[in-house]
Amino acid sequence: MTDMTYARYLALDDLLAAQHPVSDEHDELLFIVIHQTKELWLKQILSELHLAIGLVQRDALVEAYKSLARVSRIQSVMTLAWEVLATMTPSDYSTFRPVLGTSSGFQSDQFRTMEFLLGLKQAGHLEFQADRPHARAAMEQALCQPSLWDEANRALARAGFALPPEALERDFSATYEPSPQVEAAWLEVYRDPHRHWDLYQLAEKLVDIDDALSTWRHKHVLTVSRIIGGKPGTGGTSGVPYLASTVTKRAFPELWSLRTSL
Repeated sequence: MTDMTYARYLALDDLLAAQHPVSDEHDELLFIVIHQTKELWLKQILSELHLAIGLVQRDALVEAYKSLARVSRIQSVMTLAWEVLATMTPSDYSTFRPVLGTSSGFQSDQFRTMEFLLGLKQAGHLEFQADRPHARAAMEQALCQPSLWDEANRALARAGFALPPEALERDFSATYEPSPQVEAAWLEVYRDPHRHWDLYQLAEKLVDIDDALSTWRHKHVLTVSRIIGGKPGTGGTSGVPYLASTVTKRAFPELWSLRTSL
């Protein structure tokens, strides 16, 4: 298309007109850009996770590696964004924090959809999307369908490993409970990685994602602590204590616990 330009292709006029600071404070623009950028990266992560889940369902594990690796790389970029936000001092943030009202990253539907797709299910997060039916619908779909971890376990079972029925067919909207039998099956993979190379590499790609997500959460805690200290979060959470409680979450718990037995 000869009339296509860089700005037109990227819809730059729309993109660059999407920042609407409510105050006159200089640092509010940075706060908006950081969070809008995060949402753009989350959009890409969701696209990669949907693709990866479909590939794992078809036992195309090698083909899924690229999308899974891309997710963990994006997570690393998102973690670096906290370094930029940390240039904002407590005094800077306090000048415009009141205009945020009750809005909070806690309400991000894309972040919760990502958690659901990975296997971290908590239906209570749906209540924050009452005014956005399309966002709630995407969350509900991710909540009720098998997660990436569910599909990885199903692929493991199809490969001939013994997994309990409750790990394969269950209420997928419920919080996943770690299983000794699931851990034992993945332990077999790790004890003979060359024989089970595709499953072994799949598992390591999943650990990369869990690792990167935990690193992102940890840097989030430090940044928020640096900027607001012990104040409550704008969305009604306890702030730093709540964020700190999420750092130990694992989407693929047996891939961590099995390491003790190797």
